Amino acid sequence: MESKATARFAGFAFFVMDSILLLALGLMLVIEGVLPFVAPRLWRETFRRATEMADGQLRFVGLTSMLIGIALIALFK
Repeated sequence: MESKATARFAGFAFFVMDSILLLALGLMLVIEGVLPFVAPRLWRETFRRATEMADGQLRFVGLTSMLIGIALIALFK
């Protein structure tokens, strides 16, 4: 049976983790918004090129992005 302190800590840990995820989401949105804000033409051209890529190329870009993100998280955690 869990004590009240353990239950309180679990609630706090969930709140902290939830806050960290929201901070990460916010940071991602800021980073994603920089290029369209600073250089909209370049962003539009880059996006147009991405729409012309084959599925395999897009998957490779996505996989590479995820692996770099995981490596950064592991490195700085």
